[in-house]
Amino acid sequence: MKIVSTTNAPAAIGPYVQGMIVNGMFYSSGQIPLTPVGDMVAGGIAEQTHQVFANLKAVLEEANSSLGQVVKTTVFMQDMNDFVEMNDIYASYFGDHKPARSTVQVARLPKDAKIEIEVTALIG
Repeated sequence: MKIVSTTNAPAAIGPYVQGMIVNGMFYSSGQIPLTPVGDMVAGGIAEQTHQVFANLKAVLEEANSSLGQVVKTTVFMQDMNDFVEMNDIYASYFGDHKPARSTVQVARLPKDAKIEIEVTALIG
């Protein structure tokens, strides 16, 4: 096992790590729309989704991976009414690559974020 940590994404705000590499696979912790210095990004679902992807790209890069190597995502949303807008932004980051995905509405997310996304990806 190898812990993945980068200052280009927000530090974990609890007893966990940004990500972990195990047996050639990268597993991220859920990323919420915090800037690398830990401030919540201003705005609605669009701005928050873009920040989450910036964070995911940073931890994937640190793990020697990329969005193109993601095999599974889990999207947690505070309000499923934001799904269409989130989905359009999500699709723009993956292009023709379409990882497996689950999307669920939850009662609440850390720091009252509107979205949280975690990924599983191949390494190298």
